[in-house]
Amino acid sequence: MELRGPFDGFVEKAVRATTACLIMADHNRYSVDARAAGRMVLVRTHAEHIVVLLGDEVVADHPRNFRRDQIVYDPWHYLPVLMKKPGALRNGAPFKDWALPPALSQVRAKLKSHADGDRQFVKVLGAVPDYGLEAVEAACGEALEAGIASGDVILTVLARRQQPALPPSITTPDALRLKIEPLADCGRYDSIRKIA
Repeated sequence: MELRGPFDGFVEKAVRATTACLIMADHNRYSVDARAAGRMVLVRTHAEHIVVLLGDEVVADHPRNFRRDQIVYDPWHYLPVLMKKPGALRNGAPFKDWALPPALSQVRAKLKSHADGDRQFVKVLGAVPDYGLEAVEAACGEALEAGIASGDVILTVLARRQQPALPPSITTPDALRLKIEPLADCGRYDSIRKIA
């Protein structure tokens, strides 16, 4: 038979994701998006990666780990949990060696000295699904250039960048232009007041 197209070979298995957002595949545990916690998901084990589906939606895609008894985390899967419990940023296993872009790492380091630094940084991370990682990274860079590392400042920079451009000013057609410009004469009011 002729080859009709590329062959996508995988082993598919239905498993239940734990409440810690992990699934077991090939003697290792892999993180899944927090939406899949405690639910049945389909795990597709490909030759080089693991794909996890919740219905038709991909909730995880990890490079396959060939060692045994390993835990493979993607910290972005835990973002909804982090929004509710910002303290997990300090002690949570998925966030231990999180490789963030440079500007985000610098903001995180500067916010560590604040009492509510974790909460502020989590607010910044919470903007990533709405604005995208590149936009948040650029806003962090702009805030760092200004010397202000604050969650509220970074969110303000993001909101300002998302504002639509001002519409062009309206040019007045020649037919509607005034032939005699009105004069602003405040002395006229004084003269009216003297009469009254």
